[in-house]
Amino acid sequence: MRYTIPALLLGALPAHAASGPFFTLQNTDFSVLIAFLIFVGILLYFKVPALVMGLLDSRAAKIREDLETARRLHDEAKALVASYDRKLKDAREQAERIVANARSDAQAAAASAQAELQATIARKLQAAEEQITAAESAAIREVRETAVAVAVAAAGDVLAGQMSAASAGALIDASIAEVGQRLN
Repeated sequence: MRYTIPALLLGALPAHAASGPFFTLQNTDFSVLIAFLIFVGILLYFKVPALVMGLLDSRAAKIREDLETARRLHDEAKALVASYDRKLKDAREQAERIVANARSDAQAAAASAQAELQATIARKLQAAEEQITAAESAAIREVRETAVAVAVAAAGDVLAGQMSAASAGALIDASIAEVGQRLN
């Protein structure tokens, strides 16, 4: 059926036309016209134009449906992209907040560590000063004790050289009496 119309048209070329009166079956132009009209009549009898129009309408409806589906999918894709853009923006903001919190925490930790270091240094300086003071006190006490020991030894030497046995006995008796009074 697809090739009948082009075949009929090729058959109706003027080169094949017969000479003579037009309304005879001997004239190819007339024969082709009659065949063409019969063919168009058959097409109309079997309602081919309606079938073709129905097929074209169904095809147009399917195309319209496909276009509507494509439009709907396009809108859904736009909504999905917008949703992902919002999620990406939220994730970036959250990441920025996390970085800002980490920076502030790091700064706070650094400040706390610096304060602890200064407190430790102050404690160590105070302990060192206390040790120096204690060492000075111990050195002064040791020097005093040494001075007292030297003075006592020197006084003992001087007294031993000046004192006689009788005065030494009297001095010992006086010392014993004084110790006895202090103990009671």
